[in-house]
Amino acid sequence: MYAIIVTGGKQYKVEAGEAIFVEKLNVEAGEKVTFDEVVFVGGDSAKIGTPTVAGATVTGTVEKQGKEKKVITFKYKAKKHSHTKQGHRQPYTKVVIDAINA
Repeated sequence: MYAIIVTGGKQYKVEAGEAIFVEKLNVEAGEKVTFDEVVFVGGDSAKIGTPTVAGATVTGTVEKQGKEKKVITFKYKAKKHSHTKQGHRQPYTKVVIDAINA
């Protein structure tokens, strides 16, 4: 059984026991989190939401909070002695999916 959930403006296909990296959630490591926006539940019988599946939830446990690898942006203008270097590390939350309740 699998489900497609929406969190942080993105859609994720999840299965029980799977670890996913989502946009940062304000939850401490070790706590439970519930995703209510389930748009599809697949398996023996598929349930398609309009826009979400009524009564379906996905629960998981937050494993850790972290930051991704640094991404460097470098802007350069030829012959103008102008350049800009900037780095960015996107924060994430690692969630292990416990159950899909449909």
